[in-house]
Amino acid sequence: MIRSILLIATMSAIPALSFAEAVVPAGERAPASAPATTSKLKLKSDLTLSRDIVGFGDLIVGLSPQDAALPAFRAPALGETGTIQVSRIVEAAVKQGLLRDAQDLDGQGVAQVVVTRAARRITGIDVEAAVKSALLERFGFDGRAFALLLDGGAPSVVVEPELTGDLAALDLNYDTRTRRVTGRLTMPGSAATRLKPVRVSGQLVETTEAVVSLRTIARGETLKASDVTIERRPRDAQFNDVIGEAKAAVGKVAKRMLVAGSVLRSGDVQREEIVGRGDIVTLFYEGRGIAISMRGRANEAGAIGDVISVTNPQSKRVLQGTVTGPGRVNVSPQGGGQIAAAR
Repeated sequence: MIRSILLIATMSAIPALSFAEAVVPAGERAPASAPATTSKLKLKSDLTLSRDIVGFGDLIVGLSPQDAALPAFRAPALGETGTIQVSRIVEAAVKQGLLRDAQDLDGQGVAQVVVTRAARRITGIDVEAAVKSALLERFGFDGRAFALLLDGGAPSVVVEPELTGDLAALDLNYDTRTRRVTGRLTMPGSAATRLKPVRVSGQLVETTEAVVSLRTIARGETLKASDVTIERRPRDAQFNDVIGEAKAAVGKVAKRMLVAGSVLRSGDVQREEIVGRGDIVTLFYEGRGIAISMRGRANEAGAIGDVISVTNPQSKRVLQGTVTGPGRVNVSPQGGGQIAAAR
């Protein structure tokens, strides 16, 4: 116990992404005459830790519980990765009497051990949720219909991996006129944010519901319910033609390639055309107790419900009709112009 306390007391911090620093004092323990175990000890090639200290047991397989618990190196900063040269591991283990020399350790052909410090990364969603919660609690402002546009984008913040709670506001300022917010956030129980709180500044902007593609959709492809979702997006001057309901997009055909994550606008999709331009169609006319059918050529494409023009190849007359099915166009008796054309 005294030895472990002395070892930890001598450790010094390292910059992120640099080699881990050895924390074993020279001459602390006399070299042993033989390894602690009869079988050859094995070195790990990489490891992930949630602690700030790398123990010998983290690096070497086969040590006794007492030797494995000995601190060896300082771990990288939260969320960072560093390396330790095998020669330095052997040197530290020899000084502790865990090895006689490098021959006692199976290095498995690696020259260095990669050490990653586990961490939980704070996202822009976490920051926005904390700000909105504080706005409601402190100012009575319900920000669910707004998005927080952070100055400079979401901050890069990591906290201890075992923390699963939400960010909390240490202080928050809100300007009701400009809807700007500034403040500091912390993660309860985190030493990282206690020493360095998350500073935020940004502006709340009004949002509206919009249909967003979940995958890249090729031109001419019919959209399914599983291809889209509803998200709240910032409203802008060009937002008037944005599709706000999934039913307005599902079953429609993409007029151009739609990239995953893009907001769909009314001009991006169209109803599926079941009559193509130049197709030979059957033209039906019913009225005044008679029913007439004739062949015609579509002058334009159309989906069900579209009114298109069709030419009678024999008379060369142009008729107007409604697409009612594949290859079928109905001429309604209502509308003098259409009836006259049908005659």
